Amino acid sequence: MDAFQQYVIDPVSNFLWTYVLVYVLLGVGVYFGIRTRFVQVRLLGRMVRQVAASRSGSEGGISSFQAFCVGLASRVGTGNIAGVAIALTLGGPGAIFWMWVVALVGMATAVIEATLAQLFKVPGPDGSFRGGPAFYIERGLGSRRGGILFAVLLIFTFGIAFNMVQANTIADVLDSAHGVDPAWSAIGLMALTAPVVFGGVRRIARVAEFVLPAMALGYVLLALVIIALNIGAVGTVLGTIVTAAFGVGEAAAGITGGLVAALLNGAKRGLFSNEAGMGSAPNAAATATTSHPVKQGLIQSLGVFVDTIIVCSATAFIILFAGPDVYSPGETTEGASLTQEAVAHELGAGLAPVMTVLIFVFAFSSVLGNYSYAEVNMSFLRARRVALLVFRVVVVAVVGLGAVLDLVVVWALADVAMGLMALVNLVAIVMLGRWALGALRDFERQLRAGQDPVFRTDDNPDLPGPVVDSVWSDSSEHRPAPTTV
Repeated sequence: MDAFQQYVIDPVSNFLWTYVLVYVLLGVGVYFGIRTRFVQVRLLGRMVRQVAASRSGSEGGISSFQAFCVGLASRVGTGNIAGVAIALTLGGPGAIFWMWVVALVGMATAVIEATLAQLFKVPGPDGSFRGGPAFYIERGLGSRRGGILFAVLLIFTFGIAFNMVQANTIADVLDSAHGVDPAWSAIGLMALTAPVVFGGVRRIARVAEFVLPAMALGYVLLALVIIALNIGAVGTVLGTIVTAAFGVGEAAAGITGGLVAALLNGAKRGLFSNEAGMGSAPNAAATATTSHPVKQGLIQSLGVFVDTIIVCSATAFIILFAGPDVYSPGETTEGASLTQEAVAHELGAGLAPVMTVLIFVFAFSSVLGNYSYAEVNMSFLRARRVALLVFRVVVVAVVGLGAVLDLVVVWALADVAMGLMALVNLVAIVMLGRWALGALRDFERQLRAGQDPVFRTDDNPDLPGPVVDSVWSDSSEHRPAPTTV
């Protein structure tokens, strides 16, 4: 495994992230920010109201709020706790600044990709909806092969690579804080994963709806307590993050590569955490029943903000407040155990069990969210029941494998997988962007007229053409009923 990482994974990862993906990721985000007149700023308040108004149940799919929570179930996880710690150790405090940049420009990208997922979604056999990049590549670009390529990349990335990362984080924390052998963690995680994975997407949505918001709120409140105790150091920490982002200052001195290291590690960990542009969250966005595609686009965009600007920042402040007693940039790569140690430094060792529970819930909920994305794409590949059963067994097995592998190996594999997946999706949404931009114009025109936006594809002047076999057509039996969400 070490040789495979050294001669295959690392060279591919370095090429992808150093020469291609960072620039494509930021470039696409800026492009859609300009084309949407920075929708992430103009309609931020609308995003919050949209989530608050979307908790009601829905026919033909899960509610917008449930879809938001499934998206958060994958977003809010090890990327927020272990990923931030890794970014800080490899890229220094400046990596956090670039995580913020990736999130803020990525919010516009998230609106586009989630809107496209809604536009091109299809009804499922159980009355729910299915959609995401594989579907909009096939139906929007007319490329079945392109859709298959994306589906295969996502199934590997989320079903295997990312689930190994989540399991590895849980095992790391249980080992470092409580002395639990990773082998026992592997057995326990497999036992917990199997019943939920075999229960399907609806069960995942019900679990995520109640567990994720409570845990995220608890973690943010814990961070606010630490910030309040260190209120005098907030300005210093912010200054350190900004100056180190450009390779300046004492905080950047121990980091090999300075500005480049901060940028690359911030972008990688930012994308892993908030997933804006990766093409994963649209799979959850498509499952929601809503009266207009842009409504779900706004909700998913808010998820990017919550994930990075709030939760990731909370982790960064906790670690940076702890200072050199806990954190030394440029030294050994550390994950969730560094965050846990920083919390114990600030609030006492008695908080270790609380942090263990929080990290466990974040990481394990990500396993559930990751699987839900993979299952949607298995359906796109028209997988038969036997193939789906085998895949579920594989998911349970890789959760156990991830728990016992080395941290550096599983994260390196995840970087390559998500990089390839993101490239395919970013190219697709640029090519299909006019559809989402047209839907946004339709949405805002109805808002200006004082209406609750309701979407139709039939003779819609804002769209570049008709959507074949659309669930949004007036004649479709699957057309979502008008709602107030």
